[in-house]
Amino acid sequence: MTSAPLAARLRNPSGPLFFPVTAYGPDGSVDLDVHRAHVRRGVEAGAAAVFACCGTGEFHALLPEEFEACVRAAVEATEGRVPVVAGAGYGTALAVRYARLAQAAGADGLLAMPPYLVVAGQEGLLRHYQEIAAATDLPVIVYQRDNAAFTPPTVVELARTDGIIGFKDGLGDLDLMQRIVSAVRTEFPGDFMYFNGLPTAEQTQLAYRALGITLYSSAVFCFAPEIALAFHRALREGDESTAHRLLDGFYRPFVELRAQGRGYAVALVKAGVRLRGLDVGEVRPPLHEPSEDHVKQLAQIIERGYALLEEDA
Repeated sequence: MTSAPLAARLRNPSGPLFFPVTAYGPDGSVDLDVHRAHVRRGVEAGAAAVFACCGTGEFHALLPEEFEACVRAAVEATEGRVPVVAGAGYGTALAVRYARLAQAAGADGLLAMPPYLVVAGQEGLLRHYQEIAAATDLPVIVYQRDNAAFTPPTVVELARTDGIIGFKDGLGDLDLMQRIVSAVRTEFPGDFMYFNGLPTAEQTQLAYRALGITLYSSAVFCFAPEIALAFHRALREGDESTAHRLLDGFYRPFVELRAQGRGYAVALVKAGVRLRGLDVGEVRPPLHEPSEDHVKQLAQIIERGYALLEEDA
């Protein structure tokens, strides 16, 4: 674990927040060497943080011992240059177990994902995340999506909870997010961080910036780091012309292709990494691989994205 507080290191990132895939070998087992190489390449390309074994990293498909090994490998690959945040999820007891495994592996923080399957009330959700936060010394970012949807008063209580430093939104309800930001700003005196956590978050980041939410996850960085960096730089510098060119020529076509298959938010990203020369293996069930035609379309979209960069140069 690095010494600098996680919130301070994330607040004004120099590059995208990198959500690496998890590498598997030909037999389907975790390939830690390739995993380290993938993370190392991302850090060297300019990632500001590594979010290991989260949604893009197929947290749902990893055994506890695989999870700990992958987080440890990510920590080793970063060599303290950027923070490593690990996923934690399922029911409360298992989420606590994964949180403690992440701490043992050297992670700097946790991304607490929705509890498994159940649709819980606000009181139960609050208790769930408070127990995760109390289980370790690691700072926690709460991930809102699917069956974990929060009211503004609940997020205020999350912000008041020791150890919880931020809130990542994967619902995309901007009205709700505006009310959450307003409620926390009004009722909580400290700093609290917000992240756009929608799939291919760049597609919606201009809208989130209007709410004051400048942090976002980038799965595209896995396979096209130069494009993700150019978009991140355009947002930081207020270069809307470049942002719009990348949105129109690369991100929108990618999002439209992603919508062609369930689970493509992970499977298509993994295919992109393979297309760029690193064999990270296939996705594990219940996800499935993209069709051959979709992979060809992805290759064309990536080629177009890099052509846009050359035009700007």
